[in-house]
Amino acid sequence: MDTLAIVIDNPGELDLRNVALREPGQGDVIVETHFSGVSSGTERLFWSGEMPFFPGMGYPLVPGYETVGVVVDNRASKKLKVGDYVFVPGANCYESVKGLFGASSSLLIASDAKLIKIDPELRAKGTLFALAATARHAIAGLGNKLPSLIVGHGVLGRLLARLTIAAGGEPPIVWESNPRRAERQTDYEVIDPARDNSSNHEAIYEASGDVGVLDKIIPKLKKNGEIVFAGFYSSPISFSFPPAFMKEARFRISAEFNTEDINITKSLLETGALSLEGLVSHEKSANFSKAAYRQSFEDPECLKMVIDWRDAA
Repeated sequence: MDTLAIVIDNPGELDLRNVALREPGQGDVIVETHFSGVSSGTERLFWSGEMPFFPGMGYPLVPGYETVGVVVDNRASKKLKVGDYVFVPGANCYESVKGLFGASSSLLIASDAKLIKIDPELRAKGTLFALAATARHAIAGLGNKLPSLIVGHGVLGRLLARLTIAAGGEPPIVWESNPRRAERQTDYEVIDPARDNSSNHEAIYEASGDVGVLDKIIPKLKKNGEIVFAGFYSSPISFSFPPAFMKEARFRISAEFNTEDINITKSLLETGALSLEGLVSHEKSANFSKAAYRQSFEDPECLKMVIDWRDAA
């Protein structure tokens, strides 16, 4: 069985072509993809060749871990049925190309244990489920403080702000130096970092991916305040020690979401406590994948690119 897939052959080299799928195993289902998101973090690093080594990494590879689609074959699954709308957080189902993430493909074979059943009404917005669960993971946990300052008004920063308010926290300040992404919000303030006179923050969440911002935000902490790294960083993280020493600053890394995050995120979306509206800025057919990837990484007005697979050929 073949599938049409996005394949990154080398940094900066992308193709849309047929690749062979492995045979389904016990517990596997086959998913027909409707939409897949382009990650401006990890996929950008694959595209640029800057991704740090992970086991199983290499080229050529199929990217993608933000896919939604419909189960079309559940031959070996007791968990899902044909017609279920699911989120696919990655797949490794190819014969001749790597699938470290692997979900940017018109057909996917994946274990039903990995798939997340979601509301079909989410449509393209469903591709944001992993980012929403990741944001929830960052703020959740015993003793974790909600952010009063968030760095970066991309999709992750916006979700952190929305979740903070949904959790009953005070509306945070959000830093954004790109004027195209600093549009006014109704629920919280988005400002240029140079204009921010705030200080004494108990928790600052870094969601921009810019490690160079640390020396600007450490002085904004209160004593024993915490900086949370909510993004992914390919460069070494460094900062001037004396200001951090004076603040007795604490640092926390937030990684992948877990089962509790999945369940809570589903509940928040289903009840309307969390909205994904206004976060997908661009959609392109899979037939124009190369242009879509370039725009996602090069156009500052592209907040989130989603690939539409429904008419791919």
